Amino acid sequence: MTRTIVITGAASGIGKATTDLCRAAGDRVIGVDLAGSDINVDLGRPEGRVAMIDAVGQLAPDGIDGLLAGAGISRPDPATIAVNYFGALATLDGLRPLLAKSARPRAVAICSTAAMLAGNDAVVQACLAGPEEAALDLCAAAPASAYLDSKKALALWLRRAATAPDWARAGIALNGIAPGVVLSPMTAPLFKDPAMVAAVQQSNPIVTKTYAQPEEIAEVIRFLLCLETPYLLGQVIFVDGGSDALLRPDQF
Repeated sequence: MTRTIVITGAASGIGKATTDLCRAAGDRVIGVDLAGSDINVDLGRPEGRVAMIDAVGQLAPDGIDGLLAGAGISRPDPATIAVNYFGALATLDGLRPLLAKSARPRAVAICSTAAMLAGNDAVVQACLAGPEEAALDLCAAAPASAYLDSKKALALWLRRAATAPDWARAGIALNGIAPGVVLSPMTAPLFKDPAMVAAVQQSNPIVTKTYAQPEEIAEVIRFLLCLETPYLLGQVIFVDGGSDALLRPDQF
């Protein structure tokens, strides 16, 4: 049976790989990105989020079966918090009523192994507490850890939201994935800087032969988007070449 799946960040990286995989399997995909997709909006801005929700509702008035909140950027500035955290929440909460119309609704958010690293807990807590402006102001004062702060906040929000009545009781299985280093347009600049390569090798040690291609992460995402059972929920699954097991062998 064809499933209707919304994917944000659909024009590149993991989002594009997931879009291609789902379409190849016969799913109907509604892609969202800044440009080059079915819906072109900026999820870092409130008006872009509203426009996205409205557009999806027009394209799929009978509901959607799956949702990947995959849009993300990696810059040391508040825009990263706006897109990665508040944009993801607006996507997930805003499209939840359309998911609830499905007989087997599934949602996935892209978190990151970066959430394991030490960042700015004040920014993380400000994200979780809201409002957005307060979190962005705190980030602007200390923006270096914006990416990992955004992903840690998203993972914490997901763990709490997944068991809430408006998700679990509605039959919507909400999970996250935490990719390690993925060879994508977003990470390409890292590998041009020897110092950054050394830092990545320390923060994301792997036991696999190389870092992942986007298609490898997409395989796990589609599994979660099409899973039959609703019994798997509230999990952040590390797809990281072994980084989590190496860095936190006693935590599971």
